[in-house]
Amino acid sequence: MIIYPAIDLFDQQSVRLIQGDYDRQSSYGDPVKMAQKWVDKGATYLHLVDLNAAKGDTNNNMAVIADIIEAVDVPVQVGGGVRSIQRIEALLSLGVTRVILGTAAIKDPEFLKVAVERYAEQVVISVDARDGYVATDGWKETSSKQASTFVKELEAIGVQTIVYTDISKDGMLAGPNLTELQDINTLSEIDVIASGGVTTLEDLRTLQANHLSGAIIGKALYEGKIDFESIVKEL
Repeated sequence: MIIYPAIDLFDQQSVRLIQGDYDRQSSYGDPVKMAQKWVDKGATYLHLVDLNAAKGDTNNNMAVIADIIEAVDVPVQVGGGVRSIQRIEALLSLGVTRVILGTAAIKDPEFLKVAVERYAEQVVISVDARDGYVATDGWKETSSKQASTFVKELEAIGVQTIVYTDISKDGMLAGPNLTELQDINTLSEIDVIASGGVTTLEDLRTLQANHLSGAIIGKALYEGKIDFESIVKEL
């Protein structure tokens, strides 16, 4: 199981939000130094979210993303505001390994289909769920589509990897929704990366035992709730 340290970017800084709320934000400084820190501690993959791009400003953090890729020797996946083929191409041209699609994946089925056909394993879909239904638009809206239905649709068009987030758990340091993650993981052959609430070594042991392909850790790392070097050694 791959452990992905999360680096959320806002105005060229490393930050953390609680449940996607821009008004509940903590800053952690230089994101390039943060990326180097996690790689030095054993990270084999980094997970970046461009929060400015999610709000429509796709240029704010591009130089920072490029600097991170230049500074580390591990693959990097990037999400946030990816709504066009041009945006995917722009990120891949920087050296991004995988691009994560969110809201556009559910609102623009044709874009999703073309992206998956053209880029295959370089495209990851973020499935953000609230009470079992897919949320969109920075988690502000909840669609009428069940997350389980959406995952089966994604499998049918050839999606290979998803990031699955239970929004109610994100940033709360209360553990992930293990039952929901297990249900989603057994629903299809898609690789599932767990996100939201991963807090303890025991959380990670359970996810690994349930054959999740990966887990994203954010606030628990930044708040010192879990030691990254220790979990890398064990998992």
